[in-house]
Amino acid sequence: MQTMTEAPKRRALGKGLESLLPRVNAAAEPGAENGESGRPREIPVGEIERSPFQTRTRFDEVQLAELAASISATGVVQPILVRPLPHGHYQLIAGERRWLASQRAGKETIPAIIRQVSDEQAMEMTIVENLQRTDLNPMEQARAYDKLSREFQLTQEQMAKRTGKDRASVSNFLRLLKLPEDVQGKVEEGVLSFGHARALLPLEDPQAILKAAQKVAALAMSVRQTESYVQKILNPQAKNKADGEKKENIDPNVREVQESLQRALGLKVRIEDRKGRGRVIIEYGQLEEFDRLLDRLRR
Repeated sequence: MQTMTEAPKRRALGKGLESLLPRVNAAAEPGAENGESGRPREIPVGEIERSPFQTRTRFDEVQLAELAASISATGVVQPILVRPLPHGHYQLIAGERRWLASQRAGKETIPAIIRQVSDEQAMEMTIVENLQRTDLNPMEQARAYDKLSREFQLTQEQMAKRTGKDRASVSNFLRLLKLPEDVQGKVEEGVLSFGHARALLPLEDPQAILKAAQKVAALAMSVRQTESYVQKILNPQAKNKADGEKKENIDPNVREVQESLQRALGLKVRIEDRKGRGRVIIEYGQLEEFDRLLDRLRR
């Protein structure tokens, strides 16, 4: 079996999971009589091993219990996808929830489609199948995109096309990996939402982000409240500027546009308006943010 280190050239991902499933010729392949022709066969649940390429780490226990009850009553409706291993067992490619629920339901076998694929192909299938789900938490999605980027040298645009996602969404998920580990944990646990995490990113400094995240969680702030809180941290002079200096009143319409741009770009924005004339100042902390800004402006 060809391994990732042995592959001379990495293959680009196809569009969707189906394009990553190579069909096995039943007349030519020696394993066709054992269920490798595309038709599902019953495989002992205990002979299936979890995929080492799985990026998903959490499953909703209530939903898993409901699925187990359904399988116990009516069986597994959709077969899982596996590949054969040298020692006679099988490795999961797609369908981990069905496999886990079948174990809980006490099923001895599970319907599975067998595919002869390399380590690299198995990794692609597992990651893409995960990203096409709707119940992954934001950090699981971020790590999945990061793995695609690192393992297959894909750009954000390429990942967006191959997973059917928006380019900006891919970029926003990847940015979550800049959060301190403790904050990533809060996002993964659902204490902070994807919107909260995005709102905290402009702070940049890990300690500042961690401190702000703790306060946001403790006060159960909404995303909008978090955005306002972060802006006060970034612009302390705007909070109290009545110490002798003349404070300029910002037109409510200008302020609304300024805050809207900051939320959309994830960067600090300041609009200086003088009777219909002025300038828009966008601040960035590193080249990656500058490149992302240019990409959005071009589009």
